[in-house]
Amino acid sequence: MNKVELVEAMAKKTGLSKKDAEGALKAFIETVEFEVKKGRKVQLVGFGTFELSKRAARKGRNPQTGEAMKIKASKTPKFKPGKAFKDAVN
Repeated sequence: MNKVELVEAMAKKTGLSKKDAEGALKAFIETVEFEVKKGRKVQLVGFGTFELSKRAARKGRNPQTGEAMKIKASKTPKFKPGKAFKDAVN
């Protein structure tokens, strides 16, 4: 399912127009991005948790040359599904 299909499904399920459903989805995504970027968790009970994961700097190898290199520390978003979501999928 892509974004257009998701918006259509949301509109059908909620009775909103496609434009309103797209606005709601956009607001949700922007809010989650903003909060996670600030280092805060976004926890939706039963669905899952969006949070920021930090990766420490480490040593790696260039796969083409085998040369040792330093990999910078980085931050990455992480999603952990909730129990109800996992149960629904299984």
